[in-house]
Amino acid sequence: MSGGEVGHPAGDPASTTEQRRTPDPRTPDLRAWAELLRLPALFTVPGDALAGAAAATARPDGRTVLAIASSLCLYEAGMALNDWADRAEDAAERPHRPLPSGRVRPAAALGAACALTAAGLALAARAGRPALTVAAPLAATVWSYDLVLKGTPAGPFAMAAARGLDLLLGAAATGGRLGQALPSAALLSTHTLAVTTVSRHETRDGTPAAPLAALATTGALTWLLHHRSPRERSAPRRRRPGLAAATTTALTAAYAATVARPYVHAALNPSPPLTQRAVGAGVRATIPLQCALAARSGAVATALLTAALAPAAQRFAKRVSVT
Repeated sequence: MSGGEVGHPAGDPASTTEQRRTPDPRTPDLRAWAELLRLPALFTVPGDALAGAAAATARPDGRTVLAIASSLCLYEAGMALNDWADRAEDAAERPHRPLPSGRVRPAAALGAACALTAAGLALAARAGRPALTVAAPLAATVWSYDLVLKGTPAGPFAMAAARGLDLLLGAAATGGRLGQALPSAALLSTHTLAVTTVSRHETRDGTPAAPLAALATTGALTWLLHHRSPRERSAPRRRRPGLAAATTTALTAAYAATVARPYVHAALNPSPPLTQRAVGAGVRATIPLQCALAARSGAVATALLTAALAPAAQRFAKRVSVT
């Protein structure tokens, strides 16, 4: 759940300002912590649990809220741990990041990762044993990715697994059947796999292969969102299938539109700035994808509620990088 991060491009005034700032160790730098935790990206998290509950044909309840809170904690734990693990690399490639710039101490970042992980597991336990059964491997995946797998070929697959588990956490907490949520988890994981693969070339010139593959993946997911699997067709659906179909179509179009152009630009010119924009678009596209997954399960109200998070995510992303 903690992906490759996008820093300010070289020469960006914001980057220069951050590097010149002299931190005061006695005063918490709230902006630095917002950058470390990538707070705008938090808006992409609640939709996982909501889409999971919808796929399991369960209505969101208090346990769903606990699952969302657990997901938020585990997501932020991954963000803090990501920067702690990358602090040496960031010192050379992203010196404006909170840890290499001295605005956040490495020990504080590691402590935050530990505390947030414990909180996430505790919240999952409050939601019930099924939720904890999913949250435990989710937390293990987050830590394994940041500490061991990130630089290996298995890294993108670990990240994809984490997103899929996050969706299943919502289904488990809400009391639905995990089997019914597996197709939605697979679609969300596939999107995450594509975005994470592109993010591996954020700081150096890459090749058109990754963004082209991500573009093809987006096309495939767009098609699959309109074709329910046999398992999904056999599951009970909510009323107003016509409204659900129309909502799914609109949200699927929004998903594809969010990433298509940035992926094309990154394929034509796989430079770090354009690659970073493509990754940012991929992260933002997670919200309309979650909405489409909920809508195609018949949960139109849940889809629209999740969609309301997108404007806030875009507004806050103008202040702090989303990845």
